[in-house]
Parts: sequence; C-alpha cells; structure tokens
Amino acid sequence: MAYMTTRPCPCGLPEPYDGCCGRFHAGAAAAPTAEALMRSRYSAFVTGDAGYLLRTWHPGTRPERLDLDPGMRWTGLEILGTGGGSAFHSTGTVTFRASYRGGSLHERSRFERAGGAWVYVDGEFLP
Repeated sequence: MAYMTTRPCPCGLPEPYDGCCGRFHAGAAAAPTAEALMRSRYSAFVTGDAGYLLRTWHPGTRPERLDLDPGMRWTGLEILGTGGGSAFHSTGTVTFRASYRGGSLHERSRFERAGGAWVYVDGEFLP
C-alpha cells in the first residue's frame, strides 16, 4: 500500500511519514531506540510493509513469511511504557496499545540489539 509521505506518521509522532518511520522503512536510517523500532514496526503494519517487519524481527524468532491482512485498519498507537531500549542498552521493552477498527491489541514487546541494530524478539499479550 502506498502511504502519502507528507501525511503525519502513523506512529503518532507529529513528523511527516517520510521524515519519521518512512526513513527506517526505506533503509535510510536504523531506529535508534527500542521505542523508535516499535513505532516504525506499527507504521509498517499500517502501510503493509511486511518486508520491513521481517527485516526487523530477531532471526531466532522470525517466521519464514508474514501474511498481513489487507482488510486490517490500524487506527492508532499509544506507548504506555518503556524499559531500557536506549542507545546505552542491549535490551528493552515497550508496552503499548495498538488500536484497530473494532478493537485494540495491548502488548509488552521485547527488543534486543542484533548486529548493532534493534530487532523485535517477541511480545506478551496483556489484558
């Protein structure tokens, strides 16, 4: 799905998509923190970028392929908390609520550095 690059980024930050998560999706930069990677992965779900999701998934937990539901309409991301995940850490967590048409997903995701880049490891669904 083509996403208008001048629109606000779907991750919830006020920057335009191309200057925010779009630059990570395009490979022009790497997410500097676990939270930035979480936001960029949410934006990849919104824009249908399965390749980015697979590239930023830990090789030990990454599926061979990822089929995104083209009918899924993500409507917002709320970061509820973070632990570690800065430039000074090798691991981190991000607790978030991602809303979609008809409901929401509440998760605590774990991230690690692999080859110097932040990657998604796994997540725990929360009530």
